[in-house]
Amino acid sequence: MLFLAGVLLGLFGPWIWWLDREAGLRFADRHLTQASRVYARPLELHDGVQIARRDLIVELEAAGLRAGSPQRPGHFRQSGQSFELHLPAFAFPDGVQPAQRVVLNVTTDGIDLDGESGVLRLPPAELGRLMPLDDRIRTPIALAEFPPLLVTGAQAVEDRRFKHHHGIDLRGLLRALWANLRAGRVVQGGSTITQQLVKNLFLSPERNLLRKFNEAIMAASLERRYTKAAILEAWLNEVYMGQEGGRAIHGFGRAAEYYFGQSVQALDPGQIALLVGMARGASWYHPLRNPDRARERRNRVLAIFEQTGLIDAADRQRYADAGLGLNPGLRSGAVQYAAFLDLVQRQLRADYRDRDLRGRGLSIFTTLSPSAQARAEHALEQGLSRTGRAGDELQGAIVLLEPASGEVRALVGDRVSGRRGFNRALDARRPVGSVIKPLVYLLALAQPDVFSLVTPLEDEPLVLDIPGSGEWRPANHDEVSHGTVPLLEALAQSYNQATVRLGLEIGVDALFALMRQLGVEPGRDAHPSAFLGAVELSPLQVAQLYQPLAAEGYSAAVRGIREVVDSDGEVIGRYPPRLKPLAEREALALLDFALRRVVTDGTGRSLSSHLPQDPGVRGKTGTTNDRRDAWFVGYTGDWLGVVWAGRDDNQPAAVGGANTALPVWAELFAALPLRQVRRGWPDSIEWFWIDWPEPILADEDCPNAVAIPFLAGSQPETFSDCIERRGRWPFGN
Repeated sequence: MLFLAGVLLGLFGPWIWWLDREAGLRFADRHLTQASRVYARPLELHDGVQIARRDLIVELEAAGLRAGSPQRPGHFRQSGQSFELHLPAFAFPDGVQPAQRVVLNVTTDGIDLDGESGVLRLPPAELGRLMPLDDRIRTPIALAEFPPLLVTGAQAVEDRRFKHHHGIDLRGLLRALWANLRAGRVVQGGSTITQQLVKNLFLSPERNLLRKFNEAIMAASLERRYTKAAILEAWLNEVYMGQEGGRAIHGFGRAAEYYFGQSVQALDPGQIALLVGMARGASWYHPLRNPDRARERRNRVLAIFEQTGLIDAADRQRYADAGLGLNPGLRSGAVQYAAFLDLVQRQLRADYRDRDLRGRGLSIFTTLSPSAQARAEHALEQGLSRTGRAGDELQGAIVLLEPASGEVRALVGDRVSGRRGFNRALDARRPVGSVIKPLVYLLALAQPDVFSLVTPLEDEPLVLDIPGSGEWRPANHDEVSHGTVPLLEALAQSYNQATVRLGLEIGVDALFALMRQLGVEPGRDAHPSAFLGAVELSPLQVAQLYQPLAAEGYSAAVRGIREVVDSDGEVIGRYPPRLKPLAEREALALLDFALRRVVTDGTGRSLSSHLPQDPGVRGKTGTTNDRRDAWFVGYTGDWLGVVWAGRDDNQPAAVGGANTALPVWAELFAALPLRQVRRGWPDSIEWFWIDWPEPILADEDCPNAVAIPFLAGSQPETFSDCIERRGRWPFGN
């Protein structure tokens, strides 16, 4: 026997020593590769902030809160205009905000924080993840942060003697063997939590005696080296819980987010029981593929919770009778925020290597507003459906910005929300049509000694001989020439012939230089047709061109990211708005007036029938040849929106800026909180009465008098006969 013992020790001793050493080293040095998490902007609420109740509910649910008793973090209760919230703790870039219970009211005058002062900051919605380099997705959570019912319930179901064994539970093995023999099938497992952890961390899933031997030795090694708390925490974060696409879900933290759209702290006993039951076999008990089997397993776990005194009989029955409570997006297969996440990834890759973004557990805080995104998706889907076009042949895109900062609040790249594929907001580079014209007029108005809003332009036929292209004969949309018209009228009515004549005085090179100055590359084909929008841009690029127009002359790069925070909570990247005043800022004030005229008296005048509560919208329609593309760009003091509609195959689509894109824009803006526009005019702007449409000064009592702004000294010097007849001389502004 001594000889046999020596032989066994000689054969297995080195192997056991190596397994013991490896178990300790791998557990201590294990790197939980984490996906980088992408968050929306946190909604900040204070007294007077305007938000609809519907939008507040969207924001709360996007942040992972669910309707229910606010006794637990992650729930809210609405009663009329009153909301009682129990916000979970959240690590913001400037520090951790602890869990808190608050009450607020949503009134017609805005948010009322029920006597509390300061700002209430909601946890931001998680928009998605940048996948790690390995094939596992986790949300690591400290043991103390797991719900007590989950911690004790998992032990009651998986390893009731966890606190008493040393990695291997012989009594549990015998009990499981007896139960399986009686049932004639495997109904109970004998592996301890420690053995399950070893299998998840270090070993393959194949079943053979060698693997079980290795598992037992390494489990005993972990028990000798580490505390029960450390082992239990590791198991809770490592247990296999199913698949998310091609990635394996590990741990209850990520499982809660994936299956229920909530943090693990917000789960109710029924949801906890479902996840604990899935630990036995995540594929076998998958709640979507095998809902009846998952429900039966959940109810069996609830019964164990009752037997061990973790819940009472009433709770067991209540949760056993309830549905599975799964995240609705889980069943639809839709990918929320897919288009916006595309923007975030592209902007990140401009500053970081791909390997730096994956597997490091970064927190990326973006600019997206979930409620505005929901409104934009609804507006595009409903607006295009109302055109009466069958199927998906007509497509569209929306970009919604906060103009003062350039932050993207919503981005839609497909008429079907959540559908993956071609992102039209970023990648549909289409001719922009007349939405380019304001830049031509801006360059003209920046020369006040030559041009003003009343400068006469000739809207008459012209022929241009283009080298290599032959003759080009631009024509108006209605095929009618309008003679001599004021510059303001030419822009408001979008006259092509007048615009080309004006553009030829400005120069295509000047137009392209301005576009580059605003952050958009127009290409190299400096053809005069560019004055009429023969420049292919994406909706996001169009938004970039209009951002300084909406921001009163201050240019900022359109962006989707605010901050990047590493796994230790340190900010490693900030993206603050960098505002640059344009040299043409004074001329922009005149252009702003002209774009208001577009929607009151010009091609966008139908806006009043779609947006009755007009706060002072400025905008421009655009329609390309053969009605292939429809555009509308409009802005207020708080929002800038770009809408494009057309067909992916670039065939004629019978669309128009005023009858297709504008109604979509109006539906979106009708749902947004809008304040009356108050523009801060430069001191150099002076107002004069003009005897419209003649470029001569008038008096406010003259029949055709219209108040027009001018840069100081650029107003006409000729007076109307109306002034002489009325004896109102000289004229004063």
